[in-house]
Amino acid sequence: MNNRLREMRARYGWTQADLARRLEVSRQTVNALETGRYDPSLPLAFKIGRLFGLPIEMIFRDDAAS
Repeated sequence: MNNRLREMRARYGWTQADLARRLEVSRQTVNALETGRYDPSLPLAFKIGRLFGLPIEMIFRDDAAS
């Protein structure tokens, strides 16, 4: 699954640690999400969407559906 997480985080001027703190996850989780090694749970995806004020479809894209 591709995502725009790194781009969105940079737009806000946040480090991975900043984003992790806001999402209540580890920095390693944020890194794994950004690099595509980990797909977020649905609750985490919605939390990310709320944090950035975007629907999850604007942040995450399923490569298999393309």
